Amino acid sequence: MNNLITDISGLRVGNAQDAGLASGVTALIFDAPATASIAIHGGAPGVRDTALLEPEMSVEKIDALVLSGGSAFGLDAMGGVQGWLREQGRGFVVGPARVPIVPGAIVFDLNNGGDKRWGRMPPYWDLGYEAARSAAIGFQLGTAGAGFGAISATLKGGLGSASAQTQNGFTVGALVAVNAIGSATIGDGPHFWAAPYERDAEFGGLGLPAHFDTNSLKLAVKGAAQPANENTTIAIVATDAAMTKAQAKRLAIMAHDGMSRALRPSHAAFDGDIVFAAATGGATMTLGSADHVEIGALAADCLARAIGRAIYLAKGLPFPGALPDWKSKFQRNLG
Repeated sequence: MNNLITDISGLRVGNAQDAGLASGVTALIFDAPATASIAIHGGAPGVRDTALLEPEMSVEKIDALVLSGGSAFGLDAMGGVQGWLREQGRGFVVGPARVPIVPGAIVFDLNNGGDKRWGRMPPYWDLGYEAARSAAIGFQLGTAGAGFGAISATLKGGLGSASAQTQNGFTVGALVAVNAIGSATIGDGPHFWAAPYERDAEFGGLGLPAHFDTNSLKLAVKGAAQPANENTTIAIVATDAAMTKAQAKRLAIMAHDGMSRALRPSHAAFDGDIVFAAATGGATMTLGSADHVEIGALAADCLARAIGRAIYLAKGLPFPGALPDWKSKFQRNLG
């Protein structure tokens, strides 16, 4: 286990980013089509081809999922991933044609200091293609891919991942781009809201504060006086269990709890908070009702942990006024 969503067999993840642009794309590629669904709990989502993920829709399986920066411009990234998959002969068969099924979601990172003067064509199609082409078992976290230009209320945001196994041996994982309206840390200190779920000091091992100050519950929100529409945390949870689309939908709903455990606040009117859920069916065990509940609970835990890792591993952007990253702000004082 590498504590990545790719601990689930049959998944690969690729990142592509442009440092000058201060934005990027993350693509999750399924080796074989997977069952998937979605739960949107934020009030301002940006998505492509997600209606087909609802349980009543006809398309049963998908080829990839994409997380992208760039706000609505980043929706081009799904086309780049489609282009790469088409070259591999992948896609939904319609007579002699094949159409890769690639839903995705975006975060807003247009005001983070990067140069967005891209001219006639936004770069996200090419970034999506490169992310798909580079997909592998190992991939970078922190300031990478869709998390490259992400920020939170108080600290640099980023890309995070985590994984776990159920008691019966199913593997569960999460992948997240954290660009939150709220904060992942408690008050003005270094401790993470997700601390109770941390494993093996994956985001510093600090635990919770020795003395909890209720003033820490005051919200630290980007543009608190009048929040701007510049926020979103977008995530994928996955398992090797075999699930129906309806079961994947419930998994996505349960996994959203991980956001509320790790970010304060989440699911606001100014957020586009989204969780995709995918099931590869690669496990040999039969999914029971208790397994489904445990997978959902662990998916929420993994998402909370992945959010903590995204903030912990991020590196600040080299632009005037950029928010600090967690390590530059806190690590020196922690020794």
